[in-house]
Amino acid sequence: MEDLYEYNRQAWDRQAAGGNKWTIPVTEAQVRAAARGEWSVLLTPQKPVPAAWFGDLRGRRLLGLASGGGQQGPVFAAAGASVVILDASPAQLARDRDCAALYSLDLTAEEGDMRDLSRFADNTFDLVFHPVSNSFIPDPRPVWREAARVLKPGGRLLSGFCLPQLFLVDPKKDDAGIIDVRFTLPYSDAEQMKPEEIAELKAKGEPLCYGHTLDALLGGQLDAGLVLKGFYEDNWPKGRSAICDRLPCFAATLAVKP
Repeated sequence: MEDLYEYNRQAWDRQAAGGNKWTIPVTEAQVRAAARGEWSVLLTPQKPVPAAWFGDLRGRRLLGLASGGGQQGPVFAAAGASVVILDASPAQLARDRDCAALYSLDLTAEEGDMRDLSRFADNTFDLVFHPVSNSFIPDPRPVWREAARVLKPGGRLLSGFCLPQLFLVDPKKDDAGIIDVRFTLPYSDAEQMKPEEIAELKAKGEPLCYGHTLDALLGGQLDAGLVLKGFYEDNWPKGRSAICDRLPCFAATLAVKP
């Protein structure tokens, strides 16, 4: 199979072209509200991130890591932060660039791999905002290490991710309301799905996913030298997934660099 990073990069370009909800940028009204201090954003599907996790954004340097799409970066910039968005998808980055130009925001957008932040010096950012996206890479640990490196001492990493149970069940049966534990963790679409199932996903332009253990998701942040200060669970809306109707399938963490 072709390089999965390149495949997923192109898949998210297709998702943007198709109007995926996570590719629709903020409105002028939202930008104006953020400038007044009235804003909220998501790390996970539904639950807003607590405002206390951010503190005052004015004058802060913020990296939106794998956070393209014009949904969060423009809000942060309107709230007073100096924002860099790094994402693999040119189409997603175009959303942020368009917002920056339209609303005169302090925001730049750069194409790159979330696992490689070598373009940024140590101790560069006050905050790293990383919504659910490491399910598109085999291992989140390099993300945690790089985020810790580029954060200033006292800097904060806000991250969202899929919980392991989401990847254990047969997805088609899950959609039909049946829980069939079929897969093992760590999980990979490319390695555990049947060839015809992968072909179906690719025909629909869907990105290919990975499922990670809590050791990688939480332990990996601790191993990177970060200190966990906040945690909450979230979920898909009721009725979307059988497994998610029974327990939360997403989580968010606040971690601080000592």
